[in-house]
Amino acid sequence: MIGIDLGSRNIKIVEMQGDKLQKTLSFDTIAFYRRYGGQSRGQIKLDLAGLGLDATSSLVATGYGKIKIQVEGALHLPEIQAHVKGAVYQTRYKDFTLLDIGGQDTKVIQVRAGQTVDFMTNDRCAASSGRYLENMAAILDMSLEELSSYCEDPVRLNSTCAIFGETEIIGHLVDGCPLSRLAAGINYTLYRRCASMLAKLDSGIIIMAGGVARNGALRDIIRKKTGRQVQSLELPEYNGAIGCCRYGLETSAGGKDAADKG
Repeated sequence: MIGIDLGSRNIKIVEMQGDKLQKTLSFDTIAFYRRYGGQSRGQIKLDLAGLGLDATSSLVATGYGKIKIQVEGALHLPEIQAHVKGAVYQTRYKDFTLLDIGGQDTKVIQVRAGQTVDFMTNDRCAASSGRYLENMAAILDMSLEELSSYCEDPVRLNSTCAIFGETEIIGHLVDGCPLSRLAAGINYTLYRRCASMLAKLDSGIIIMAGGVARNGALRDIIRKKTGRQVQSLELPEYNGAIGCCRYGLETSAGGKDAADKG
C-alpha cells in the first residue's frame, strides 16, 4: 500500500506492507511534479517506477486544504481524516487533540474514540505556519534546529503579520536584542497563533504533527501554557501519508469505501 500526502511545500510518500512501514520519501512539491508527475486526463500520473515504488501497489492520496489534486488510480482521502488515522496508528491513542502545523496552515483536530469530533484551521496567515519559522530563522541566520531550542526569556513580538514581523525582528536586532530572546519570541508567537484553537478543542493530551512538531521549544511552551501532556509523533512529517496507507489497508481488509476513487 502506498500513501501520498500532496502538501503545499513538500510531497510525502509512505509505503507499507501490512502493519510494517517499508519506505518513506519526501520531495519539494514543485520539483516532484516536474520530475515524477505527468498529466493524464486532467489527473496526475505518477512515475512510481522512477520513485522506486511497486507500480502494482494500491494508492491512497490526500492533499493540502482547498487544492484538489487527483492522482490517477488513487483513492482520495480528506486531509483531516488522513491525519487522524495517521496519529491513531502512530500513538495508539483514541482520545486527544491533534495539532498539525504545516508549511502554510495550522490544523487543530479534536479526536474521540479514534474519530474526528471537531476541527479548526488557520490558513489565512503565514505567521501561523512552518513557513513563518523558516523565514524568521533565515533573518536570524540560524538553522531551524537552533531556533527550535530557545524558549526562555522571550521578546514579545507584537506584529500579527509574517511580513511586518520581519521588520519587527530586524528592529530588535538593531537595538542589540540577544538572538536567543528573539528566537524564543518567535516560538512564542507561533504558540499564540494556535492557543485559542487548542483551548476550544481541548483534550488531556496534545499530539503534534507536521514538520514543526520537531520544534522542542514550541512543544515545551505548549506544555507549560496549557498544562497538558504534549507529545510529538515519531514521524510527524509523514503522518498524512501514513494515515492514507492505514485507510487503504483497512478498506481492502474490511470492504469499506468512504473515499472517492480518482
